[in-house]
Amino acid sequence: MATTPVRILVAGCGHMGTSHAKAYRALAGFEIAGVVSRGAASRRALLDTLGADYPQFSDYTQALAATRPDAVSINTYPDTHAAYALAAFGAGCHVFLEKPIAVTVDEARQVAEAARRAGRKLVVGYILRVHPTWKRFIEMARTLGTPLVMRMNLNQQSSGAAWKTHKALMGSMSPIVDCGVHYVDVMCQMTRSKPVRVAAIGARLTEELPPGMYNYGQLQVTFADASVGWYEAGWGPMMSETAFFVKDVIGPAGCVSIAGVKDGAAGSDDVESHTKAAVLRLHHAALAADGGFARTDEFLDCSGEPDHDGLCRLEQEFFLDAIEHDRDLSDHVDDAVNSLRIVLAADEAFRTGRIVSLG
Repeated sequence: MATTPVRILVAGCGHMGTSHAKAYRALAGFEIAGVVSRGAASRRALLDTLGADYPQFSDYTQALAATRPDAVSINTYPDTHAAYALAAFGAGCHVFLEKPIAVTVDEARQVAEAARRAGRKLVVGYILRVHPTWKRFIEMARTLGTPLVMRMNLNQQSSGAAWKTHKALMGSMSPIVDCGVHYVDVMCQMTRSKPVRVAAIGARLTEELPPGMYNYGQLQVTFADASVGWYEAGWGPMMSETAFFVKDVIGPAGCVSIAGVKDGAAGSDDVESHTKAAVLRLHHAALAADGGFARTDEFLDCSGEPDHDGLCRLEQEFFLDAIEHDRDLSDHVDDAVNSLRIVLAADEAFRTGRIVSLG
């Protein structure tokens, strides 16, 4: 067990970097060694939020060499994830890496192998894995029998700074890849079955995007146990706010749904609305002798769940525990690679117009 705080370098000072830095500041097991971001304004904003000063850097390689940290928190754009993680493992650091693990399956496998070879911990930022409501949602879905029909989306009507961020993200990947890894990972946990094929549709709804990129997509994945799931995501000022949050699972025994978001969410581009649940609704399919339903629906209150910063703190508690107690994270890392493989197959399916077999 560690007897001194884990010195951590925070790379990326945007929304996620700030949320994770708050956790490092609050947890006695961590000590922030420095912050790195290309923009001086974002670094200053993060430090002002923390109410503290730490060494600042504009270059990641220089920051890694200068601070010599025990761990690195990587919260940058996806196209830097693999290179930054490989450099951190090469320096002997543990890594917290925001999703997705990389932008290609080959890169993801390289990152996973580098962690194994270095004997360091790799935690990928799948925030729903620490979310109390989502853990209950997954557990309840497993009681519905086989096959499952999983319906999920997260459309975001964005403008201003949020649309600017979305366009920057689409410099490297589409919405169904960037956000899809979360929900495909949830589907895999619900079915515990091997994904076998993926199809997709998509549309380019604006010319403000890089050539060949699209800002709306829907993937469809089929599992070996005959379960099926779809995930839909779209970003931009043209997106609808109607039914932007669908989280619904159907099985032979009934269905379970996250029934809407809590009051107070500013809109579909507000990160708090992406995880806040009002209630879990469990419906039983069994019929009585008179042909009506044998049981009424159950409503499970989700009050008291953590906010976004609270969820990020839970992620960092998980990361710290893995370091201090040498937890085996092999399944965690394999799942991160697998979910990326599925959403990238969906991207291929859309671009080629063909169903992609996962073998």
